[in-house]
Parts: sequence; C-alpha cells; structure tokens
Amino acid sequence: MIYAELKHILSPDISDLSSYFPDDPESFGFSLQLLIGPKDQVGEESFQVTVCTPQWLSQQFPHDQIVIGCHYLIVFEYNLDRLINRISLILQLYSGETWQEVAMKISRIAYWEFEDYKG
Repeated sequence: MIYAELKHILSPDISDLSSYFPDDPESFGFSLQLLIGPKDQVGEESFQVTVCTPQWLSQQFPHDQIVIGCHYLIVFEYNLDRLINRISLILQLYSGETWQEVAMKISRIAYWEFEDYKG
C-alpha cells in the first residue's frame, strides 16, 4: 500500500513562509504549493491550493456569485505550523495501490499538476 507524505511547501506569493504574517490577519489569501510524494520514497509532485480566510473570499467574489470551494483551504487565522500539521494529517488518510490512485485522491483538495493531463 502506498501512502502520501508532505515533503515540502512553498508559496509563489510569499518569499519566506516561516517569517510571513499577513498585513490583515482577518483577510488574506495566497497560493500554496504542496510537494507531495509517496511516503518513504524518493519523488514528489506539485499540488496547489489557495489558503484564505472567509473574509478574503467574501472580498474576492460578488455576493451574488456561488463559489465552489475546490482547491481552497479556508482558515480563520494564519498559523503555519497548524496549517502544515493539518495538511499532514489529511494526507495520512490517503492511500492506494498506485501513486496515481493516491494522487487522484489528493487532487480532491489540491490542484494536482497532472490533474487534467492526457498522455
């Protein structure tokens, strides 16, 4: 059985996540790249999510619009350690016979770099 493991995180929007703190802690959003691969194996693939607060979401979309929450992680405060721990806990739930099977499960919450790939 293959299990998922968070190998690294980074953000194309934030140069240093470890020292980052949002200007407005009530309203922020940024892209987060999750490098995830098979546990205890070499290799990783990119998964993308938007980390944001409910207030930020409300400010990004007209109030008469309906937003499907796929590929969003909605938080109520910025706490990098809590965010990493939560993602890691979620990933422990995903397993499969092949890495592709595991990656497809992860793609339910984060946009997988190969999600729409047609070989």
